Amino acid sequence: MLSVDVRAALSARLPVVALESTIIAHGLPRPRNLRVAVELEELVRSAGAVPATVAVLDGRAHVGLDADQLERVAADPAVRKLGHRDLAPALAAGASGATTVSATAFLAARAGIGVFATGGLGGVHREWAADQDESADLRLLARTGITVVCAGVKSILDVPATLQRLETLGVGVLGYRTGHFPGFYLSSSGHPVDWTAHSPEDVVEVMRAKDALGGPRSALIVANPVPESEQLDPALHDRVLAEALEACRAQGVSGQGVTPFLLDQLMRRTGGASLEANLAAVRGNVRLAARVAVAAAAR
Repeated sequence: MLSVDVRAALSARLPVVALESTIIAHGLPRPRNLRVAVELEELVRSAGAVPATVAVLDGRAHVGLDADQLERVAADPAVRKLGHRDLAPALAAGASGATTVSATAFLAARAGIGVFATGGLGGVHREWAADQDESADLRLLARTGITVVCAGVKSILDVPATLQRLETLGVGVLGYRTGHFPGFYLSSSGHPVDWTAHSPEDVVEVMRAKDALGGPRSALIVANPVPESEQLDPALHDRVLAEALEACRAQGVSGQGVTPFLLDQLMRRTGGASLEANLAAVRGNVRLAARVAVAAAAR
């Protein structure tokens, strides 16, 4: 269901930005998670757009949350983590959950929202040849027509393989004021992108050209790097990630346990600096997504 504000904005063709809720429920410590959730919504509003934080509560999908619902997502330890594949079972069971990139993109697009801001996408995992572990984000974005503003993919993943997979799936990638794909915590992963946008209006032109072409529905990724002044120190990042990967192998962590293990190791071994870089990236993505949504509504 749509919140009152989101429904009114969509009816009036006003700019709306979708926000995921996993970062609130599972990505940040309490009570800071609620403060960040409120801050991100305010960043959208201050740019002239309407925030639509997405979650599932008591078996109902919500696109746009009120203050009490936002606090519930942030405070209730029973709130689950829901990807796109989990939505139907959650709705049928009357469950509550925070939505990941794949679930948020799906529900936002179904509601008619064209722009979505997140931190980093999932992608192809390291050692893919052995376990063929790949985020559900990629296939969902290959068939969902929404513009996703992000800071690339998590640097613990196989970035070049993820870029190749996005190309194979037909998902467009724009670097925002950069010729290199961002590295989530880092301004650059070192891997080039083919196309660069220099303003929100440039992004909107690509969105409109994509719609005019028709054909299969797929997402447009706007890869927005975290500012160099706010990125994680690259040398520290590389050292800690290498140590975390070795610890992962030594402890026999595999499958779905790898990503949370590595992210936890990064946060612990950097003294929380990785979390601050993550938040800096999210804030920048939300600001840019709001500007893109406003520019799109003005055309």
